[in-house]
Amino acid sequence: MAYDLIVIGGGPAGYVAAIRAAQLGKKVACVENDRAGGTCLNWGCIPTKALLKNAELYHTLTHKAGEFGFSIDGLSYDWASVIQRSRKVSERLAGGIEFLFKKNQVDYIRGYGSIEGTGKVGVQATDGSTQSLETREIMIATGCKSRELPPLPYNGKSVISSKEAMVLDSQPEEMIIIGAGAIGVEFAYIYNAFGTKVTIVEMQDRLLPVEDDEVGEALEKSLTKQGIRCLTKTKINEFKDHGDRVELAVEGPKENGIISAETCLVAIGISPVLPGGAQPELCERGFVKVGDRYETSIPGVYAVGDIIGPPWLAHTASFEAIQAVEGLYVEGSTPRKVGNFPGCTYCHPQVASVGKTERALQEQGIEYTVGKIPFMAIGKAIAAGEADGFAKLLYGKKHGELLGAHIIGDNATELIAEMGLALDQELTAQEIHSTIHAHPTMSEVIHEATLAAEGHAIHF
Repeated sequence: MAYDLIVIGGGPAGYVAAIRAAQLGKKVACVENDRAGGTCLNWGCIPTKALLKNAELYHTLTHKAGEFGFSIDGLSYDWASVIQRSRKVSERLAGGIEFLFKKNQVDYIRGYGSIEGTGKVGVQATDGSTQSLETREIMIATGCKSRELPPLPYNGKSVISSKEAMVLDSQPEEMIIIGAGAIGVEFAYIYNAFGTKVTIVEMQDRLLPVEDDEVGEALEKSLTKQGIRCLTKTKINEFKDHGDRVELAVEGPKENGIISAETCLVAIGISPVLPGGAQPELCERGFVKVGDRYETSIPGVYAVGDIIGPPWLAHTASFEAIQAVEGLYVEGSTPRKVGNFPGCTYCHPQVASVGKTERALQEQGIEYTVGKIPFMAIGKAIAAGEADGFAKLLYGKKHGELLGAHIIGDNATELIAEMGLALDQELTAQEIHSTIHAHPTMSEVIHEATLAAEGHAIHF
């Protein structure tokens, strides 16, 4: 065989699987039709975070300068430069992954991969040329793409996906965003910060419906205060795309009638991207079905990452990739499936969580205690001008073990790492509060919320 493993897809699942297999001494190739890094690095996680940083900085300078004693006259921005910066960040990191391929002797093959049968992968390059490769095992890591809304197909102008939202030539004056998950909320923050009039339409009761109820409600209040119109509990009865403007007939407690904007971002979820050729057995929603060792219904073919279903996150995709590869090539290794994982939304204020929500604990009949502390009780937060938000920790009533953590506020996506480790190691409230947290830091909100769960918070 020419290869031990060929990975189809070069995103957070694919490139991680390829590199880890190469580290284990295997001959590996990674087939990717776009640049290395996949959607996350080129059109998702990374460029959006660059745009979010620009948006946060501009919002701070325009809305909080006086609070810090600054007076700024004539502040402006160049939209093209804002977009260009995010693209440069992605290009730099994509180049970094290509370097890692070379360092680990992974063959990086550009083109569309297809499964021609057991041990055979076909590759069609962008110039139309084809080649057939032989391998002992194949790993599918082709990921997902934005899911279209049938009444509003993407056209790249009036109706766009998250990909187009990152590279619009001109900033729209008005934007409607359908869907209030992480993607919808992050783009709402970005465009609103630069002055676009943004309306979010969400059928469910809150923004970020998968998050803790109080967190979703707090985020809606914050974004509304920033000028974003949040139409939750709202359904869309009629869709009209006029080519240069979209009109929606909405029905909800805050709005009944027609809303319109020159640009509509559809952020209702994602759909799987399957490789060509032989198709493995699929789950009900079209994702690849895998067993305990990430094997598909085709012998010698495995699958990891977004293509096998939720959670659709870069870090869980990388985790699955390593588990699957080590299950193949490390003697005695038993692959693990995703259990607890952090969920992060990078708007401002940030939102992060790990473990159970109160809603889930109540549904499961699990008794628990709540420790909740606002950032306004934390000295570092006040000094930084970031006193909005709170940390909410859930502990088992009987044994005191951490069951879930939910944070909304500055640096929430960094603070959640401690909680992920605590959850994985089954730490108790006593063990966490007896761990000294540096002062002054944002992490003190974790310490104080843990004390609050035991009924003896010191600073609130």
